[in-house]
Amino acid sequence: MDRRWVMGLASAASVMVALDSTVVTTALSRIRLDLGTSIEQLEWTVNAYSLSFAVLLMTGAVLGDRFGRRRVFTTGLALFTAASAACALAPGVNWLIAARVVQGAGAALVMPLAMALLGAAYPPADRPKALGVSAGLTGLAVVAGPVVGGAVTQGLAWQWIFWLNLPIGVTIIPLVLRRIPESRGGGGGVDGGGLALATGAALGLVWGLIRSHAAGWGSAEVTGALVAGAVCGVAFVAWQRAAVRPMVPLSLFRLRGFAAGNAAGVFLYASLYGSLFFAAQYFQTGRGDRPLTAGLHLLAWTVSVTVVAPPAGRLVNRVGSRLLAAAGLAMQAAGMGCLALVVTPSAPYWQMVAPMVVAGAGVSLAMPAAQTAVLNAVTPEQIGKASGVFNTGRQLGGVFGVAVLALVFGKAGSYAGPATFTSGFAWATAASGTLSLAGAIAALAIPGRRTVPAPRAPAARVLTPSR
Repeated sequence: MDRRWVMGLASAASVMVALDSTVVTTALSRIRLDLGTSIEQLEWTVNAYSLSFAVLLMTGAVLGDRFGRRRVFTTGLALFTAASAACALAPGVNWLIAARVVQGAGAALVMPLAMALLGAAYPPADRPKALGVSAGLTGLAVVAGPVVGGAVTQGLAWQWIFWLNLPIGVTIIPLVLRRIPESRGGGGGVDGGGLALATGAALGLVWGLIRSHAAGWGSAEVTGALVAGAVCGVAFVAWQRAAVRPMVPLSLFRLRGFAAGNAAGVFLYASLYGSLFFAAQYFQTGRGDRPLTAGLHLLAWTVSVTVVAPPAGRLVNRVGSRLLAAAGLAMQAAGMGCLALVVTPSAPYWQMVAPMVVAGAGVSLAMPAAQTAVLNAVTPEQIGKASGVFNTGRQLGGVFGVAVLALVFGKAGSYAGPATFTSGFAWATAASGTLSLAGAIAALAIPGRRTVPAPRAPAARVLTPSR
């Protein structure tokens, strides 16, 4: 087996999946105009992908261990590629949302198994470096997503952000079958009850938040959705306590670093992806920028991931996770707060650069710190589960962030014109800062020093950006 093939193919698949989580942001304005969507439907074009990705992520890893990682990995690639074609062919927004659900399901099979295939191909001494290279490439895809989406949308059409996945998927699948050997893990069973309850909880709460503006908080639809989501959430906790092979081992949440690190991560990604949802639209709808220009303007915010995150990852082991996570989230809160104060339809771009740089640097500090806090809190044999919980929380955080910020936007603004859009965007950005501040407070509960003596610095790289 040539490990370079495993590295190349696993990384290419991860990049394709990661790119699709952000490439759509700069296409949202064109999708809204072409398909005549409401803000609720626009939210679902993003959240449908993230929600199915989140709730199936840990199940994807279990299926790979049981039925073969290569087999499930290629199934996920085929599903993702076919769903991408369905997105491009969508005659209306409901079709697009349904296809995005299937895309997210395919991504949930690809992303964890890409890491598992790399882990199986490389010996323990070389594994951290291999995972680090793959994580770096995936991170670049997340950063490049808005620029790629803007360029493709402006140069061709928004449908091409999905068509581009076809040649990649069709090329990768036969190479995976020829070049990557099959491998399996422990072969544990799928927690079907836990999966159903987790899906019901997330769907009910997100549905209630998204529909609250149009239907009203007191409506039967919103009240029923929120109550159903809460009931499913409580039932999920009870189920996990009794399950023989729980999807989420609740005992891990008794570890302060694990609980606080995950809480900080949820708030971090809720703030980040909620604000990213609106920022790309602000540059186009509020300021009148073209899609590519909007993507380039966002680089002041997103490019810091490639600049600040690598040294921040090394700094975590020197100063501890608590300081970097809390400081980073506070910086993100400050950046979002300042951005909310300066945005207008005619605001010069240079006034927004400093707030976006501060916010982006804060995210880059907090991201590796929160991840490390979670993994340093558990024993080596628990790292796989801990990684799955953190990645699931990251995806769900993004879903709730978009829903919460859209709710705030709907109360203060609309798509009626640049002025009304910018008003709503300013309030939504302030709400993003509030979410970051809540994350900074949660991060203060992270232990100042590692509480588990076993060395696990290399394993901290298991987590990779998946949205």
